Amino acid sequence: MNSAEFTAILGAGALLAGFLGALTGLGGGVVIVPLLTLAFGVDIRYAIGASLVSVIATSSGSAAAYVKEGFSNIRIGMFLEIATTIGAICGAFLATKTPAAAIAIIFGLVLLYSAAMSNRKRTDAHLGRAPDPIASALRMNGSYPVGDEKQHYLVRRVPLGFGIMFGAGTLSGLLGIGSGAVKVLAMDEAMQIPFKVSTTTSNFMIGVTAAASAGVYLSRGYIDPGLAMPVTLGVLAGSLLGARFLVQAKTHALRIIFAIVIAFLGIEMIYNGFTGRL
Repeated sequence: MNSAEFTAILGAGALLAGFLGALTGLGGGVVIVPLLTLAFGVDIRYAIGASLVSVIATSSGSAAAYVKEGFSNIRIGMFLEIATTIGAICGAFLATKTPAAAIAIIFGLVLLYSAAMSNRKRTDAHLGRAPDPIASALRMNGSYPVGDEKQHYLVRRVPLGFGIMFGAGTLSGLLGIGSGAVKVLAMDEAMQIPFKVSTTTSNFMIGVTAAASAGVYLSRGYIDPGLAMPVTLGVLAGSLLGARFLVQAKTHALRIIFAIVIAFLGIEMIYNGFTGRL
């Protein structure tokens, strides 16, 4: 395979990754890292470096569209980014001292857990409770469009969500995935934010998280322009398409897509980590 063919195939894969990333709030990294390591045999640290650059592109491409449509909650995103940015820097330093096989296995376990949690039936025990006082003080409660109307929601358990976001940031720096899966679950399950608001706010946040850890990878020499360029362009185009599609998509269908994609990739990464193929 010559360089032109490699770039074209990689760009096509990145286009799909960006589409799925924007649609589910995953950020595209969960597809890019396995694509580069499993399909192209790229060292996982260089794959993570390219993925982090693509995650920034995904956030930039789709976040503006979601904000315009009224889905993203900017106040929630900016507050939770404090935790994810600190965690991302910690995770990026850990990644430089962690074996590639261990990173792959951790990556896969996180994805499998995310897949299992994404389709768990949500209980209604939170209904009727007062909103979190921190959320009220910071004016995090909001609304999002449902057809021609606005659906209002209240934000719960802000401290729990903040703590989970630190872990999400650490995973982002360690695995190069933008940690969108964990962020979506933290907002959807812990903070009881509607799924579409969770995915779109996650897309808004992941760019900042990825930028914090990408600097560490750049300083260590793990960002290759030959990989990052086609990946970034493909993911950016895919994220814009995904942003348009999500507005009309059904929440149940999004959850199913979210679970299937990350479960498959999680199994692949664990298998290859244990067999030493990375």
